[in-house]
Amino acid sequence: MEAFSNYLLQNWALILILLAFVIMLKITVFLDKKTVMRMYVLIVAVFLLSIIVFIEFYLADLGGYATARTIMMAIRYSATPIIIAFVLFTLVNKARWYVFIPGLVLTVVNIVSIFTGIVFSIDDDGNLVRGFLGYFPYIVVGLYCVFLVYVLIKHSNKQAAEIIPIIFMCFAFVSGLILPFVLGKSYSVIFCTTIAIALFVYYVFQILQLTKKDPLTGLLNRQAYYSMVKNNAKEITAIISIDMNGLKVINDTGGHAAGDKALTTLAFCFTKASKFKQTIYRIGGDEFVIVCRKASEQDVKELIDRINEYVAETKYSCSIGYCCLSDSATTVKEMLRQSDEMMYQVKAEHYAKTGNDR
Repeated sequence: MEAFSNYLLQNWALILILLAFVIMLKITVFLDKKTVMRMYVLIVAVFLLSIIVFIEFYLADLGGYATARTIMMAIRYSATPIIIAFVLFTLVNKARWYVFIPGLVLTVVNIVSIFTGIVFSIDDDGNLVRGFLGYFPYIVVGLYCVFLVYVLIKHSNKQAAEIIPIIFMCFAFVSGLILPFVLGKSYSVIFCTTIAIALFVYYVFQILQLTKKDPLTGLLNRQAYYSMVKNNAKEITAIISIDMNGLKVINDTGGHAAGDKALTTLAFCFTKASKFKQTIYRIGGDEFVIVCRKASEQDVKELIDRINEYVAETKYSCSIGYCCLSDSATTVKEMLRQSDEMMYQVKAEHYAKTGNDR
């Protein structure tokens, strides 16, 4: 009973966070069922890990139990990279099973260490002894965090509202590399809570972001565009207007599923071509706008060249126009009007050449 009370005392904040996480998942309408189920797996994993961590250090205080402690230590050292890999697997649609390989390799090394001490062992006085691979778990977690930041930012809209939560989550994971050396075993009390807070805060930010996203393409929606123009007008130096060619024909011949595939393919091309401070919005059925902040006309032309290059690799096409801040276009509204005019002219030339006005 004393051990149970101590566990609750050390992990009550963690339990409340995980319960809040479960409630949020129950009431959300933005995530698909597969993603929600994977989130539940993460919650259960963190909860079970908290029990293992508590037992490990509880046995350390009792003295002895070297074998049990090394087994639990192997689980603890393996859990963080596996959890980060599962975060990738859950949050990134195109993530595949091989993101688990480094974590699984580390798990094998940790299991071997139970018998050989190559990573860790317990001496006769009950103290931790690091083997010649003693820092290998920290290296793997660090590399995972770098990879996590890279992949999530790559698949984001490259806005601070998305990038900051990503960095926050990874900072929380990285703290698990540093604080054990600063706080010693006392860090075990906040280890799992740190992971839970990182996941929960990122999830809340993601839900907030989803209200501003187009559900089909993952791009920002019209409301987000209006918000950007209203709050950041002074930073906007160029507008790019894009309209897909022939969407009606695709819908008529292949159905709306084919049209949806065309739109998502183009959206991927735009995202792949864009850089920091080049934000993409879907403002209508087949209408897109890219807002460029603090960009030169050369930056805009290079972006359009990249878009045309990536779109040319698909079976679809689009018409593009742009306008940069100038004496004739001093407001975002005027830049959008002139950008649209150029785009419609390009579209008219395209249909005149192809003989299809739809």
